[in-house]
Amino acid sequence: MTYILNIETATKNCSIAIAKDGETVVCMEAAEQGFSHAEKLHVFLENALQEAKITFQDLDAVAVSQGPGSYTGLRIGVSAAKGLCYALGIPLVAVDTLQSLASQATIKEGYIIPMLDARRMEVYSAIFSADLKHIRATQAEIITENSFEDIDLPVYFVGDCAEKCKTVLVNDKFTFLEEFIYPSAKEMSALSYELYKNKATVDVAYFEPFYLKDFMITTSKK
Repeated sequence: MTYILNIETATKNCSIAIAKDGETVVCMEAAEQGFSHAEKLHVFLENALQEAKITFQDLDAVAVSQGPGSYTGLRIGVSAAKGLCYALGIPLVAVDTLQSLASQATIKEGYIIPMLDARRMEVYSAIFSADLKHIRATQAEIITENSFEDIDLPVYFVGDCAEKCKTVLVNDKFTFLEEFIYPSAKEMSALSYELYKNKATVDVAYFEPFYLKDFMITTSKK
């Protein structure tokens, strides 16, 4: 059997899942307005291992959500994953954050478009088919009333952008699945297992999160 620890910190949701052969055994997560990933991540990890009745030495790999997403959140998750891989001598698997988010939705036809907030009317998005195949790669884009107008099949949006985007994306072919807000480590389980089986691991020393945009330092107005 294969045990993989999945770490998701790309958004406000701090999430840990332990999977056995691609099936989630334990998942612990919390989505809060203030980022508390640094405090919660290792507590979740210890508690999840205890609940799964395994130890660090039972892990075969660590999977981390690679982005895009919060710069700080991604740094915390990737740093923790790398540290564990170094200490345990096990491989690192990088999972596409938007693909993991898209996998929460189940549709029969059309497209799933996961979107994560990138401030104002900009989002990080990708387009997936109903069977989670990439139709369009991840990109940062400004959402307008003309966005996705060339798609002739039903479109289902998931992610934390519904509130700001549904005011401009009003075509009848668009549906916002507002119950799916943040990516979760439990959806990483099947994806990371397939990558692990196919030996699609990343170099622990050189792997960097997929930020998509450069980190911008802003000055407080106060």
